[in-house]
Amino acid sequence: MVILDTTIINIALQSFRRDLHMTLGGVEWVVTGYLLSIAVVIPLTGWMARRTGSKRLFILSLAVFTLGSALCGLSGAPWELILFRVLQGLGGGAIVPVGQMILVRAAGPTNLPRVMAAYGVPTILAPVFGPTLGGLLLANASWRWLFYINVPIGVFALVAGTRKLPDERPREAERLDLFGLALVATGLVGLTYGLSQVGLPGAGLLQVELPAVGGLVFVAAFVLRALRVDRPLLNMRLYANKIFAAASLTTFLLSSVLIGAAILMPLYYQTIRGLGTLTTGLLVAPRGVGATLGTWVSRRMMERLGTGATTGIGVVVTLLCSIPFVMLGEHTPYLTICIVLTLQGLGIGLTITPALTAGYRALQAHEINDATPQQNIVQRIGSSIGTAILLSLLQRYLAAAGPSAAAQARAFGATFGWLLAIGAVALLAAGRLFVLERGRDRSSPLHEPDQVESAGSLAAEV
Repeated sequence: MVILDTTIINIALQSFRRDLHMTLGGVEWVVTGYLLSIAVVIPLTGWMARRTGSKRLFILSLAVFTLGSALCGLSGAPWELILFRVLQGLGGGAIVPVGQMILVRAAGPTNLPRVMAAYGVPTILAPVFGPTLGGLLLANASWRWLFYINVPIGVFALVAGTRKLPDERPREAERLDLFGLALVATGLVGLTYGLSQVGLPGAGLLQVELPAVGGLVFVAAFVLRALRVDRPLLNMRLYANKIFAAASLTTFLLSSVLIGAAILMPLYYQTIRGLGTLTTGLLVAPRGVGATLGTWVSRRMMERLGTGATTGIGVVVTLLCSIPFVMLGEHTPYLTICIVLTLQGLGIGLTITPALTAGYRALQAHEINDATPQQNIVQRIGSSIGTAILLSLLQRYLAAAGPSAAAQARAFGATFGWLLAIGAVALLAAGRLFVLERGRDRSSPLHEPDQVESAGSLAAEV
């Protein structure tokens, strides 16, 4: 539901303006306020998990997210909706990385591929089905149910989590690196805000370039500082592990491809084919079907071929099935598009989860708390940069195309060509990951004695 909420409200923006009398700037903050609050929380999750214990942090974050969702649905004024979206993001920002910490520890080295494959299903499907579910709710209820739908699921998860999640005692945590937090939080907020404004009418230097570039400078300063201090907020030395670094780069690029594919096709359906939100949502659903199948198949492939090989195969399938979109026209048959979307989803399902799994398997157990927020940051920045690049290019091509529907369809095809280029770089990164894994001893680092003991004790508690 946390991931779903990044896309489900995108089709309700006009409803916010109508019912709450919001300005365009206020509507933008409904989206960006959620993203920015998540960006602030993610770097803190490793430290908070050590200080409070993963289970306690997960339950607290889930309660804040559920409360924020209910209050969003009850909002009667623009400032209330923006404020409660920020509250919702503060809770949601910690749920995903802390949930990953719990899963990776409980899985152990043997079960990690199948556990991560199960985790990958909502990760991949949520952005795909967000517009579909949002369209159904808007057509049959109101925009408030885009938030109310989280409440019963959140309450159920709170009860189940309290009863079933393994208890973990808080550990001695280092003093919070406040200066490092200020650097990385400012950097991620600036970068996220700047990239989220790409494609909005009137966005210019102060909205896009300045915050994005400034954010990059702050993030770079944080990285340089983290490599020099003894106890940084995020352990950037993890990237000295070549497999983890290759897996992170692959995840970064694949996140750009995933979000790009999820954004371009709905825009094509609505801009070129003139379809409504509900029909558009249903026509992009085949990608979700393929992604579900691909994620399920990836578990078996990871166990037999390894994570690097599975990721490479998935990228190849995704690239091959993206080529037809370069030739999109104004009358391309819907059946053809749906078949290709299904196959593309299959490839996407074979990529993200194996790349994440490869990164985790290269680490020792005590490094998981540091690695998990960094993996989430990598995914989020990859998605944001992919969105910014593709929307900027699409705007430029559409402006040059003029009013002709055929020319505008070719503009979408040209933008998909850039998506292919990003995918080609992702293939190189996946190839690097495959080579590094093949060169490593087949026994996973997670089999070291301290990790076996940790995984075994957590499995016993479960």
